[in-house]
Amino acid sequence: MEIDRAGLAEFLRRRREALQPEDVGLPRGPRRRTEGLRREEVAVLCHMSTDYYARLERERGPQPSEQMIASIAQGLHLSLGERDHLFRLAGHHPPTRGASGEHVGPGLLRILDRLQDTPAEVVTETGETLRQTPAGVALTGDTTRFTGPSRSLGYRWFADPGARARYEPEDHAFLSRLYASGLREVLTRRGPGSRAARYAELLLERSTEFRELWERHEVGLRPRPTKRFVHPEVGPLELSCQTLVDPEQSHLLLVYTAVPGSASAEALRLLAVVGRQRLGATAP
Repeated sequence: MEIDRAGLAEFLRRRREALQPEDVGLPRGPRRRTEGLRREEVAVLCHMSTDYYARLERERGPQPSEQMIASIAQGLHLSLGERDHLFRLAGHHPPTRGASGEHVGPGLLRILDRLQDTPAEVVTETGETLRQTPAGVALTGDTTRFTGPSRSLGYRWFADPGARARYEPEDHAFLSRLYASGLREVLTRRGPGSRAARYAELLLERSTEFRELWERHEVGLRPRPTKRFVHPEVGPLELSCQTLVDPEQSHLLLVYTAVPGSASAEALRLLAVVGRQRLGATAP
């Protein structure tokens, strides 16, 4: 496929102009004259330089890679149909859709953008974190930084003892059962050759605990109503976890809340401050 530079430039401009800062979790600021987002704002959302993005809108520069196009599609909050169109304009075949896809739908992103002071994250059915709010990073650490199988919390739980540090020790045994059970259900649903099957194969080789749990063929376990965390800065927290599902991509939006007036609610308030401070420290 060949790149359609004119079509790509026009599509990017139209999508950028259709978005307002508040649509993507950015402050509007005073004396704003730009129609829609500024190019530098889109560049920040897409994790690329302003010059690189501006050249695309001006029909210049090299053909963007698939990784760059995926980042732009996510930054502009494109739907799956719009994402696929963007890939074709850039001269690439669109990624596959479904459970293995990692493009977060605009609906989940809009909600996530409005939850900056609330711990929240978007995860796949096999436990890879795709997006976190600043307060979410403050609660569990930056879980988007991992690569390979370690991107999955369920995989890290058995492969890396440090993955359990922020969870109440009394809950570890149940969580081990929960993750083994959940992985078996996903594997059965997706079949051999799936990501879940690969994780199970690796863990059967690596973890004695996982092998023992896997042999039980236990399914149907569900998370407890309250999740208990042990945070290195604010101490223990007891949080409820509400889940919103994107059925098209099998992505889950997890939102953590505390009972008003409780010690955990005060701890969450402190975590929100920590999240804002860290976000300000890393802002360009």
